[in-house]
Amino acid sequence: MYRLFQILLLCSIPFLSISQSITELNGQIKQYLLAKNEPATLACYKQILILDKNNIDALCGASFMCSRIGNREKDAAKKKSFFNTAKIFAQQALKINSNYAQANYVMAVAMGRIALISGSQDKVAASRDIKKYADNAVKLDASNAAAWHTLGKYNYEVSNLNFAERAAAKILFGGLPPGDLKSAIACYEKCKALDPNYIVNLLDLAKAYKQNDEDAKAKALLNAILLLPERFFDDAEYKNECTKMLKDW
Repeated sequence: MYRLFQILLLCSIPFLSISQSITELNGQIKQYLLAKNEPATLACYKQILILDKNNIDALCGASFMCSRIGNREKDAAKKKSFFNTAKIFAQQALKINSNYAQANYVMAVAMGRIALISGSQDKVAASRDIKKYADNAVKLDASNAAAWHTLGKYNYEVSNLNFAERAAAKILFGGLPPGDLKSAIACYEKCKALDPNYIVNLLDLAKAYKQNDEDAKAKALLNAILLLPERFFDDAEYKNECTKMLKDW
């Protein structure tokens, strides 16, 4: 697995002068994130790993960018490749420090992405890892808003598993860790308290409210999202989804 990790880096990154420091690259990353340029951000993280293969923050950043970029890919093979690469980066970060909250968080995200494109059996296996690593992340750092969102997403998705997926979970693993709509809402609300402007979390919370027959809360939240500034690349699309939900209500 680590050999594959090295090959991925060597094949995708041009030769860099050693004089280009990690500090300079981190400065570029901040600028690219502000510009919502995630491919350039990923390239910078990979460049840092050429200079320092054990840079845990670069490993976590690269994993997260692969999960985000891959999620927008239309081609199934490319999407799968990005998600598997996200998992490899996260695994390497966890090898360096399994008690690093961000490493656990990005592994939970990577496994969440893999679950979304998997069949019933693989989805169930991935779901167990989502819960494990998201739980670890919030235990290690209870202020990690994004990790609370991921834990909420796990609970929401488990509450909506179909019969075949639940049967697979029971046969293969004796069932899944608990997950329900009430817990999903609680986790989303925890994320909201920590980061009130995290648009994807607010959208998911609105969906959970709607499923829980709390229509007034859901509509109010959807309208509030439309007034928020866009911090991340996908926020514009999330706002479009909010508008569609309100029109289709």
